Amino acid sequence: MDAIQTFADAIAAGTSTSDKQMLDAMRGIFGERYHKRSGHQLDYERPPFIRNAYGKGGVETEHIAYAGFINPDNPPSGPYGGTSLVWFPRDEGCLIDFGIGTRGLSPDEGILTRPGHRRRIASLRRYLVSKGVSVAWARQDPATIGVPVPDLITRQLPAWEPVFKRYSNELYCLAVVPKDDPAKARMVVQAFLDLYAYERGWEVLKSAQEEFRQFIASLNAMWLSTPSATEIASLLGSRRFVVLEGPPGTGKSRVAEQILRETYASNGLITQFHPSTTYEDFVAGLSPDVADTNLRFTARAGHLLEAAAMAAERPALLVVDEINRADLGRVLGEAIYLFEADSGAPRSVRLPHAIAGSQDFTLPSRLHVLATMNTADRSVARMDLAIRRRFAFVTMMPDRGVVQTHSTPTGLELFDALSDVFLEFAPDDALALLPGHSYYIVSDRDEAALRTRLRHELLPLVDDYIREGYLGPATGALHAVRNRIADVAHADGA
Repeated sequence: MDAIQTFADAIAAGTSTSDKQMLDAMRGIFGERYHKRSGHQLDYERPPFIRNAYGKGGVETEHIAYAGFINPDNPPSGPYGGTSLVWFPRDEGCLIDFGIGTRGLSPDEGILTRPGHRRRIASLRRYLVSKGVSVAWARQDPATIGVPVPDLITRQLPAWEPVFKRYSNELYCLAVVPKDDPAKARMVVQAFLDLYAYERGWEVLKSAQEEFRQFIASLNAMWLSTPSATEIASLLGSRRFVVLEGPPGTGKSRVAEQILRETYASNGLITQFHPSTTYEDFVAGLSPDVADTNLRFTARAGHLLEAAAMAAERPALLVVDEINRADLGRVLGEAIYLFEADSGAPRSVRLPHAIAGSQDFTLPSRLHVLATMNTADRSVARMDLAIRRRFAFVTMMPDRGVVQTHSTPTGLELFDALSDVFLEFAPDDALALLPGHSYYIVSDRDEAALRTRLRHELLPLVDDYIREGYLGPATGALHAVRNRIADVAHADGA
């Protein structure tokens, strides 16, 4: 049996595992998965990695038994600080978690306050749920101290009530290690252990490096997931009104055009919003008519009514590109009342002018609306809540697979470097600025074409981000990648 399975079995066994068995299992993973020098402190007589007597306290509320890995700068006994990987044995099994020592964030402020750690912790919870773990929870911000584990979670884990009474404020990610399922126990324990090893900088042995790298990459990739055109079209079919939002260059407009062409057989139209777009352009208004040399005004249908007419007999799609660039309250007017996907009976509004002989307008149930929104555009305001609730939102992030298929090895390297900076250091609002995969796409994997795109498209964008300080504390890390992009862009001497 391999060391990781032995380690997982020792944790899953709960109170039946002794102190010595637990320590031996902890030592066993070093030399098989991680280099021995990463766990050298386990060789001490009283190693600072293992804490409260592990095999005791299964049902004793006054003694909370636990073991785990902590920052090696902590003393071998007493309270500790920083982030830790700890497990609590009970007769029913074991609870494994990431936690903060009772002495606070130090010496791990750099880990606990980094956006990348928070994102990977959130991804870990999603990963465990996807693998069938019944209880998995993560705090929104690991560095927040004094916020207890929610009652919704603690009520599902009554066996660990003493643990929550004493340490609830310190725990920020947890899961139950199954006692009767060795394979799942191994998966849970290895996931927590590998993430802790990554954050702590443990050296991974060559035999485990690919599996380790793929796992960490999968956690990061959850923040860069991109739905397919088929998934978006399916959502449109059920929800009717959908907004594709995301950074520039992620293919939002291209996907919208593809769905119009393939799913709706091109039955529909595309309009682009801008600051000058008006109610008259989109819904209905008056336009000059100079027939018979006499100037007069006639009512005309806007894009919404034109698309509605196309949906009279078969499904139609209205694509609104850059929807947030217009003042939506003014552009939609009373027509906002019509945008209710599940309103039951069709809704009608009275238009200010008669169109085709009637002022009453009903939005056909066959008409669907797909809009795009560039989240990197700081010159426009976000949609207000009254409008947002009427649409389903789909986030489209840069797709590494597209770069891998349609760029060069250099392009993939730069995409990964830029993505790493954003995922690791950028605050949430700045993550929406990550340049999309289209900046790296070139025909026939042409390095010269890639350099041209980098020089004239990606580099000016990154320079603008730096100049405006959009990434805040991540600006320094971004500048280092910017220099690498510039080196490649000008490698031909241009």
